Formats: sequence, C-alpha cells, structure tokens
Amino acid sequence: MVVYRLDEDQRLPQTRLAALSYAIVILTLLLLFGFWRLQILEGHHYAELAEKNRIRTISLIAPRGRILDREGRVLLDNTPSFTILLNRDNPEQVTCCLKEIAQGLGLDPSALQREVREATSLPRFQPIVIKTEATPADVAFVEAHRADLPALELLLVQRRRYPPAGILAHVLGYVGQVSPEDIARSQGRYRPGDVVGKAGLERQYNDLLMGTDGSRRVVVDSRGRVRGTLGEVPPIPGHPIRLTIDLDLQMVAERELGDRAGAVVALNPQTGEVLAMASHPAFDPNLFTAGIQPTAWAQLTSDPQRPLLNRAIQAQLAPGSVFKIIMAAAMLESHALPESFRVFCPGSAVFYGHLFHCWEKGGHGLVDLHAAIVHSCDVYFYTVGRRMGIDRIAYFARALGLGRKTGIDLPGEEPGLVPSPEWKQRVLHTRWFPGETISVAIGQGATTVTPLQLAYSIGGIVLGGVFHRPHLLADQRTETVRFPLAPETVEQLTRAMYGVVNEGGTAAASHLEGIEFCGKTGSAQVVSGDARRRLNGQRFRDNAWFVGFAPRENPEIVVAVLVEGGEHGASAAAPIAREVIRAYYEKKNGHRQQYTWLQWPQPAQSGSLN
Repeated sequence: MVVYRLDEDQRLPQTRLAALSYAIVILTLLLLFGFWRLQILEGHHYAELAEKNRIRTISLIAPRGRILDREGRVLLDNTPSFTILLNRDNPEQVTCCLKEIAQGLGLDPSALQREVREATSLPRFQPIVIKTEATPADVAFVEAHRADLPALELLLVQRRRYPPAGILAHVLGYVGQVSPEDIARSQGRYRPGDVVGKAGLERQYNDLLMGTDGSRRVVVDSRGRVRGTLGEVPPIPGHPIRLTIDLDLQMVAERELGDRAGAVVALNPQTGEVLAMASHPAFDPNLFTAGIQPTAWAQLTSDPQRPLLNRAIQAQLAPGSVFKIIMAAAMLESHALPESFRVFCPGSAVFYGHLFHCWEKGGHGLVDLHAAIVHSCDVYFYTVGRRMGIDRIAYFARALGLGRKTGIDLPGEEPGLVPSPEWKQRVLHTRWFPGETISVAIGQGATTVTPLQLAYSIGGIVLGGVFHRPHLLADQRTETVRFPLAPETVEQLTRAMYGVVNEGGTAAASHLEGIEFCGKTGSAQVVSGDARRRLNGQRFRDNAWFVGFAPRENPEIVVAVLVEGGEHGASAAAPIAREVIRAYYEKKNGHRQQYTWLQWPQPAQSGSLN
C-alpha cells in the first residue's frame, strides 16, 4: 500500500485560513448592514427619490381676485398667459443646457446662471420661474424642444390686466414677484416666483386678492414628457373686492384733470366713501405684470414729474387760501374775536415790521368774515392770525383733520404738517417768530396738506365736526372722529362758501344752475415772490386749489382739486370740481353715461359730461 503525503509547504496555513474566514464574515456583515440601511433605515428616502424621478408636481397658480367699482363694473381683471419654469431635478442636465435655453428664450445667459445658483438652497424638485411673460415664439420654442430640453415647462397663469392710460393706476397699484424679504416675513406663505401686490389696493388687500395655488401630479418619462395624470388639487381663486369708486365720476375726474400735474379727490362726507381719486401724471401698471424692465423702471423713477407719486395722498403742499376756512372755524369756535369783527383792507398791511400784501392789490375795503371768505381777503386773515396766535391755530387745525393721516385704506399716505413752536424747536432747533404766524394764517409758511386731507377736513367741518374716515373698500363699517362745532359756526362757514361760488366770489365762474354748489379757492406759493422773480422758472408757478361740496346743507359730495402750477384756484381747479359735481347730479337725476373698463372714453371737447 502506497501512501502519499503533502509537504509542509503545500498545506494551507491555519492562520491564513482563519484570516480569510474573518474577512468573508466582515464583508458579509458590511453587505448586510448596507442592505439594511438602504432598505430599512433610509428606504423611504430612496423610494421618494425614485418616485420623483417619474412623478412630477405641477403648480396651478390661483388667479387673483377681480376689483369692481361700486356698481359691480370690472376695474381690474385677469388675462391668460404662459410662464416658463425650469425644473432642476436633474442638475447635470440643467447645467449643460442653460446656454441653449437662454439663447432660445432671449434671456441673458449670465443672469439665468445666477438665478439657478441662487436657487440651490431650494428643494431640488421645486421649479423656478425663468420667464414670466412668454411670447408665442417662446411657447413654440418650448414645445419644439420637449425631447432635448425636458427641464423646460409651460405654466398657464392669469396675468393682471389694468385699465389703459394709467387710469386709476395709483388706486389699484400693481403686482410683482415676491422679494426675499417678503418670503422671510411670510412664515412659509410665499415661495420664490409668487406674485404679490406691491402698491395701491393690490398691496393693501393682497391677502384677499391672492387666493391659494393648486397642484397637479403627472407621470413623466425619462425625457420629461407627460404620460399620465395621478391627481389634481384645483386652485382657489382670490376673493373679488368691490370698491366705493364710482367709475362714471372717476372718468370725469381723469378727463378734466387731463395732462396737468395734480389730483382730484371726491368723497361722500357722510360715509367716508371715496367716489373718485385721480392723480396725474400716472404710470401704466401693465408694465409691472411680467416684471418691469430695468430701463422702464429707471425712466419712471428719474422722471421729474414723479408719475409714481400718488398726489392725492402723498403731495404735501401749502393749501393757500383754502386754509382760511380752518382759520374761520377756529376764530368762531374759540371766540378769540367777535363774529362781527371787521378789518379794513387797503391791499397790504404791516405786521411785526414786515409788509404783507393782499392778493387784491387795490384792497377789499372794509370786510367782515363773510366777505373775507367770499373774496378771499388776505389782510383780514393776517389780522385774525395775529390776534389768535400760532398755538390756537395749530390746535384747531389738528382737531379739524390736518397734520395727521386720515387713515384711508391705501399704503403710503403722508400726514402733512401743521407747524407750531414745539415742532420748530424739535425739528429745526430754533424758536418761533411771530411773523411766521401771519403766513400760516393764509395757508402758507411751513403748513402742508394733501388733497385727501382737505376733502376730509372740509367735509367734516360742513357736517358740524363729524369726520368719517375715508375708505375705498365697500361695505366697511365707518370709523368716525368727532370735534363738535356750533351750528352757528357751520351756518356762517357754509353760507360764506356758498357765496364764493354764487355771490360773485372768487369762484363765481363755476356756478352751477339749480345746484347749491359751495367751495373755497386757493393759490399757494411754491417759493417767495422775490425768489420766483429771481429764478424765473415755470416750475415755481403757484399751485391752484379748490375744495367744493354740494348741497349746502348735509352735503353728499365734497371734491378737492390740486393743479400744480395752475396759478389760480378759480380758473384752474374750481372748473374741475364743478364738472365732477355736475356729473354726480346728472347721474343722480338719471342722466348718465356708463363706462366699462373695456371702453374708455376719449377726452371731451367741452367741459360737460356727454
């Protein structure tokens, strides 16, 4: 029997076998751990990623709510449009196609790359808006490149459609893409690309108008083509809002103001409802619907006429002689002077060593309060101002609605200014000089108001000291401020303002037959007479004011008009108020021309409502 035996060097060492066994066990454990981590520990995460590779969520943008006038006529609506989205669920695919996408859509390649970089902090599967207003050529480009550019997606949205020619621009405002600051403050309500109100009522009532977006889940193939729909959550449209604006009166105000810089405000003083509010020059809010171009924005912001300024609530200017109604109310209510107080006006008077002129160079002769208002005698009110003093004037001016915001439901309202010794010491760090009171007494000096404030103040005075907060949203509960005035005070003031229009006063040319049209004219210097002559510039012409109301007792409408550089309230501002009030009564009596936002009238050849 032959026995074969392995040499020692042919046998596998036990140490090597043990090491190999341990290595196999360790590798097996590592594989098992990896499978456990992928399948159990992180299984949901990877399943979600796999699901998103074939399922895509498409946002359905909720249309913003419409804005209607007091009779339900549409002032602001929506129109269908396409927005182009860029899906970033495949970063490599997006990066290699950015140049081609920018070229095909007419975008700046560097700007597009910057947008993509800034979106890296967002979830990868959240698309970004790269073009808000797609042209037909853009839509054709996206459709033609579905296969090779699957990252592009068309989204049907409802774009804002504003009235043409800047009509109601400052009231309605405009929309724009949400800013990073808005997103940070919204606590998750806003997302990049959302459209929100930026000015006017669009901003004031953005939460009402905005609505809630919906979504649609679709199945896509490897090329991004939709193969089926899994479900849809429909969007909830924004809530429509109805305004107090009367479109018929608004169109008359816009037409009569024309291309002159200024503002018209019409209120119902018994309720605070704003019937019309026009500010010129205006701007076209449609420029903002798809994101305003930098050149257009630069042009708006650098325009010396300041078209973005809502002069109705933001033009803080000296009120001129309209302030004499405040002075007269203060005089009668404080009893600082007797009701029968008279002054002889020779055309000028000296106060505190300075000569102050009346607008009527030949003077008005002997005048009482009624004649002083009807003929707007400066010397009379210079004298009243000196006798009353600045503290009493400032107290009554503030109590009667000036020097503070009215509280209208529009962003950006300015408070105006009622000067006082305390104000001058606090702001200018100097004392008040008695001669300054003389200027304040006729609505000059540091006194400033807005057209809305004057309408609010005069409307409250002629109602006996009852001031209703102005508002644009219909069906609001009226907020009221009361500063009761004596019936005798109201009677004297309204009788005098009736005389301004109907008794040969400064606005006699604006008389309306059969209508108790009352009011007060004003002309306010922008610079002193000496400075104006020295500078010799048209931009320093006096501003023209007029505040009128009707009827004389329990007025239903008050209209304030500012015409910048209009020189004389009687010739520039009063006729505008007359036509607005004429239109109000014609409509009230059944003679009216109704307007719709799709059919705006051309400027009339005459001053009457056709």
